[in-house]
Amino acid sequence: MKLSQFGYKLPKELIAQYPAENRDESRLMVLHRSTGEIEHKMFKDVIDYFNEDDVFVTNNTRVFPARLYGNKEKTGARIEVFLLRELNPTTKLWDVLVDPARKIRIGNKLYFGDDESLVAEVIDNTTSRGRTLRFLFDGSYEEFREKLTELGETPLPRELGREVEAEDEERFQTIFASEEGAVAAPVAGLHFSRHLLKRLEIKGIHMAHITMHIGLGTFAPVEVEDLSKHKMDSEQAMITQQTVDMVNNAINHKRNVCAVGTTTMRTLESAVSSDGRLNTYDSWTNKFIFPPYDFSIANAMITNFHPPKSTLMMQAAAFAGYDFLNKAYKEAIKEGYRFSTYGDAMLIID
Repeated sequence: MKLSQFGYKLPKELIAQYPAENRDESRLMVLHRSTGEIEHKMFKDVIDYFNEDDVFVTNNTRVFPARLYGNKEKTGARIEVFLLRELNPTTKLWDVLVDPARKIRIGNKLYFGDDESLVAEVIDNTTSRGRTLRFLFDGSYEEFREKLTELGETPLPRELGREVEAEDEERFQTIFASEEGAVAAPVAGLHFSRHLLKRLEIKGIHMAHITMHIGLGTFAPVEVEDLSKHKMDSEQAMITQQTVDMVNNAINHKRNVCAVGTTTMRTLESAVSSDGRLNTYDSWTNKFIFPPYDFSIANAMITNFHPPKSTLMMQAAAFAGYDFLNKAYKEAIKEGYRFSTYGDAMLIID
């Protein structure tokens, strides 16, 4: 398919600036693939579409405060540093993005914090905005990570167009978040509340977890018209034996398996056995899913409403069907659904 087929006009006022007051009270659009029916519900109604021994699979990655602000040596210029990936814990090497990039060259030093207790030296240029930094810090590795957490802020997407506020520290994490390593939230999971989890448990619906540490590659713009030529950045993913057993048992007994979010779906589809079952996984994946695509594991999916021409929208179209998703997006805009990170949700089922 072509990139231009995923363009649409998204009114700016539909990009959600803040989360719903209660996690499970965002709106939910339900797409029935078998009939083409579209329903309008609240997210807490998702429980009505699943039964005992069905399985939800969520991404339990935890977002770390990846956005730092430092000052360049000598000039004192304010520089934003976005932490992407830790390359070496021992030498404290990180891949980062810097802004403005034109001011940052190999050999420059950046100072962080009012007391300048954290210093970083630029040791490589990786892309136009990408740099490799070596952090210079007197203290243990644990103290170094504590310092990053102290100085960093919640990495809200720029498209929200506002400063980080106190509630974002909690609301930009899912309630499953336990494995730190992401620079963006698995947003479909943000709709689950502890109360909803308890209701699912009482109904006998199981919760399984994968881990995919989301990088900015998930959100990188597609710059080629032919989607088969787009290359995703690799992201680290893990699937435990416990999750494998839960998911395969559900498949064997013809129960529903619902992937909560595009990152969960990509991870599941990166670990499929030759007989259409799930394998354990501990590696990196650059899997890019776009129509047409035959899914092997999940037969239901929860996702948000995504920006035009995004890889997230393309994956949703692969699962729902391109024409059906387009119809749903037109209806979402007409009905005033909220889009993007803090927006409303969509459930795609048979």
